[in-house]
Amino acid sequence: MQYLQVERENQVAIVWLNRPDKKNALSFAVLRELVQIANQLKRDRALRAVILAGRGGTFSAGLDLSDLNNPRQAAFAAWELIKPGQSLFQKAVLIWRTLPVPVIAVLEGHSLGAGLQLALAADFRIATPDCKLALMESRWGLVPDMGITQTLQGLMPIDQAKRLAMTAEMISGEVAHQLGLVTSVSANPLAAAQRFAAQLSERSPDALLASKRVIDSMTTHTPDQALRLEKLWQLKMMLSPNRVIALKNKGEAVTQYRPRRFR
Repeated sequence: MQYLQVERENQVAIVWLNRPDKKNALSFAVLRELVQIANQLKRDRALRAVILAGRGGTFSAGLDLSDLNNPRQAAFAAWELIKPGQSLFQKAVLIWRTLPVPVIAVLEGHSLGAGLQLALAADFRIATPDCKLALMESRWGLVPDMGITQTLQGLMPIDQAKRLAMTAEMISGEVAHQLGLVTSVSANPLAAAQRFAAQLSERSPDALLASKRVIDSMTTHTPDQALRLEKLWQLKMMLSPNRVIALKNKGEAVTQYRPRRFR
């Protein structure tokens, strides 16, 4: 990886956006690396949680406009927009929703445009109160197109979502929390994310996966499909060796579970 760094602390991976000199702007190369790293992490059954963060005190200032304005890169971007299926821009974001573990985004400094859209793909977002967040695309005559129809759904009222997309208004982490855009605020969001990841790791990794899939189905499936998914995942949980461990410990927090059985 040239632009991303991955650190492991016990069973938690921290994925760092590592272009601090560019405020962690998302170049096309960074987008490709995001897909590559996510695919690697998906195969790690010992993994319990992932934290997304940015080096240099900022999450991401958005898409690297030098790439977008490069004529050769512009042709590539145009092909990504007209080809069937997800574009690279959508895949680099939405793939984090498919990870079989909780994903926590740490937001400080700026989380703008494509950076905010990446953060929205996480299951949880922890921001500093003064972090600056915005959907910047309308400022450049563009529209958010990195899976936002999936990631923003259910997080906030639709009129507030339209306001942010149409005005490119910059809001603080505190306001974003009030709107439901971020999960919580903290003066030290990385430490808060690490504590939360440790708390999550005290539960069965299979149960965490099932909870993620079932809750996400509220916005990705029809009501009947979601109900069937509830039953399917519950059946899997009842047959999981990790349920035996949970029962043995009478539901108390425990970290010595077996590696995740399901994907």
